Amino acid sequence: MLSARSVFENGRIAALVPASERAFVPKITRHGADEDKHGRIFRALMKRRGLRPVDVPHETDYTMLLEKHGIGLAHERLKTDRELTVRDIVTYLAHSRVTEQRAAEQMRLLLRYFADHPEIGRAVRMISEDEDNHLAYCHEELLRFASAGYGHTIQRVLRDYALAEIRVHRDVSLAVLDHTGRILHWPPTKRKVLATGIHAAYTYERLGGWRRMVSLKRPERRDALSGPAAPAPEYT
Repeated sequence: MLSARSVFENGRIAALVPASERAFVPKITRHGADEDKHGRIFRALMKRRGLRPVDVPHETDYTMLLEKHGIGLAHERLKTDRELTVRDIVTYLAHSRVTEQRAAEQMRLLLRYFADHPEIGRAVRMISEDEDNHLAYCHEELLRFASAGYGHTIQRVLRDYALAEIRVHRDVSLAVLDHTGRILHWPPTKRKVLATGIHAAYTYERLGGWRRMVSLKRPERRDALSGPAAPAPEYT
């Protein structure tokens, strides 16, 4: 599952952080703990609906496709015991900056429609809060590295990652639409209209919408990942 992949990545990054950045490790660990919690929440919601987890189809595996397109630190690199460089840490943060932007936006959209839902409202509010914290953390840490002389590298990596991410997001959205339409027996007209919307959103992002993923500013939430992850015992 997506959360298991993220937990592995954050765990290995925390283990391999260079000595000069060891003070940064608790935040990386907290990030991984939050993602693990999200996985438990989704599994609990599925169980309540009488659903069971299944393997993610290749063409809808967002995180795997991001890695395939060169975004973030490759799993083969993280499986080694070689200490990460500061450039590797910047790569990890740039990856998180772009993908957490997407996650935070999608959770805010779910909040708009489900915040008051009696069954899933609390879960949506909890995850959305975490994603906003993750995004604030990425801004703050990337700005710290920018002030240490990595500004040009950060902007170049962010731009490359953002342009790759919007393509992957478009392709995954179309694949999910195809699977969903087939399962729910949507008529061809409905599928075509929805696919047109996905392509229109990608066009907007390609023409300039991607820039929201690369800007950096001091977050209102400072030190957002200090302390342990908020518990969610009802989803254990």
